[in-house]
Amino acid sequence: MLPDSDEQIAADLTERLAVQLRGAADSGSAIPPIRNFLAKGDVVGAYEIQEHNTRHWIAQGRRLVGRKIGLTSKSVQKQLGVDEPDFGMLFADMAVTDGEEIAFSRLMQPKVEAEVALVLGRSLNFERHTVADLIAATDYALPAIEVVGSRISNWDIHLVDTIADNASSSLFVLGTRPCRLTDIDLIGCTMTMQRRGEEISAGSGADCLGNPLNAAIWLANMMARVGRPLQAGDIVLTGALGPMVAVQPGDVIEARIAGLGSVRACFGNQ
Repeated sequence: MLPDSDEQIAADLTERLAVQLRGAADSGSAIPPIRNFLAKGDVVGAYEIQEHNTRHWIAQGRRLVGRKIGLTSKSVQKQLGVDEPDFGMLFADMAVTDGEEIAFSRLMQPKVEAEVALVLGRSLNFERHTVADLIAATDYALPAIEVVGSRISNWDIHLVDTIADNASSSLFVLGTRPCRLTDIDLIGCTMTMQRRGEEISAGSGADCLGNPLNAAIWLANMMARVGRPLQAGDIVLTGALGPMVAVQPGDVIEARIAGLGSVRACFGNQ
């Protein structure tokens, strides 16, 4: 256990870095990597920064509606130089309707990835969950596009940077045709993502930790461990099915996932 003075220093650092990340989001000006101020590989410290901002945002009236799992695709892990997943919080004001225009000015260094979203009908409060628990708790699945963004300059991130930055979250778009898990092959389902008809990313359910349910189990266990268990009604973005791709003003991105249908993210020119 840290001495009181060291605990206060750590708490002050957590608050200072959390404020810097919020300031970057508010101003649109990215900041240097968080890892420059933390001990090497300090995942616990990075999650404390994320939790500090989560509590701040909830106190400000934002509504927590789910979680995202990041870094589940080996290709995305390779892109970012990490080797394990992370998680971030989803708030109601991050949700975008399928096909709704997204103002490009509200984004920072945006990229997109296609995912399977699960919507829970039951809470997941166990210390350790099984596949059966996840299947029983899932009400339905939807195709999703996550719009990720980084408050860190030039996407110069390691694991602790993205964790502190709410898993590099930005917005998410959900499809509107719910599907039961019995109607989907979550491992074999193929994904293609196109920009105005041109394929820009491809993958399958197997590219998400072998099965999107594996990612959801990891998340459910982590959430119970940190005291924010998944609740009935929560949205779970289970992770990328293929490489994430940078987007530009005016882009129209469509993701198709076999058995789930399609979803579009439309970006304004400004």
